[in-house]
Amino acid sequence: MAVQPEGTPCWADAMFTDLEGAKSFYGDVLGWTFGESSSEFGDYTTAYANGKAAAAVVPPMPGTDAPSAWCLYLASPDAAATGEKIRANGGEVLMEPMQVGEFGTMLLARDPGGAVFGVWQANEHEGFETEMGSPGGYCWSEVFTRDPKAADTFFPAVFGYTVRKFDDESMDFTMYDVQGQTVLGRMAMGDDFPPEMPAYLNVYFTVPDCDAAVAKATERGGVLRFGPMDSPFGRFAALSDPQGATFSVIDVTRTEGEMPATSPAA
Repeated sequence: MAVQPEGTPCWADAMFTDLEGAKSFYGDVLGWTFGESSSEFGDYTTAYANGKAAAAVVPPMPGTDAPSAWCLYLASPDAAATGEKIRANGGEVLMEPMQVGEFGTMLLARDPGGAVFGVWQANEHEGFETEMGSPGGYCWSEVFTRDPKAADTFFPAVFGYTVRKFDDESMDFTMYDVQGQTVLGRMAMGDDFPPEMPAYLNVYFTVPDCDAAVAKATERGGVLRFGPMDSPFGRFAALSDPQGATFSVIDVTRTEGEMPATSPAA
């Protein structure tokens, strides 16, 4: 797989206090299997879908008590330069660029609206091996924010996205494109979100049957947050796992309705 163009989602991972519990849950819900934990890198453990690297799970770093959450990484040819652009455009670098062995260089950041994301400068580890839409693999992600204008200014300034918006004025939703390819969405958080819930990047994983995945997740202690719902993109649902990390599942083979019309953002 070639290194992804700048700004393309290229990897996802999450920290879990109960690592074995997380492996058991996602193994059941998404069909993942897991490689050996890498003690050299804090027991970082790669998850595989049909033998291809799909994501990773890791225990928290000593002394941290951050809640479990999925982190999406956006590709960069130069993590340090991206960090400077993040600061220059009102974002915050939470963890300075750090080289991870021969795998690549990472940093963690927060956009002006509070959404945390990662940046990955690939070396040996180029990112997802799964193909878009393959069961168990990464499919899509959206920035959920209470400050949509700030997001629509910040992310294009940092990653060079072009922005398109839904023509349907009833939904404040935009899409970020790289080289003509839509790579990320941005959804405004309304009153239906609890006020204490921070902005976040919502990561979707593909499943062969949305309803079956929801049933398995709730059976295993997960919480259904939204859906299942049919859409032109697939049947999807939003969930929280037993440790509180939110994610979504989508069956891309089950679509309903016409694709929404879009226009370049003003």
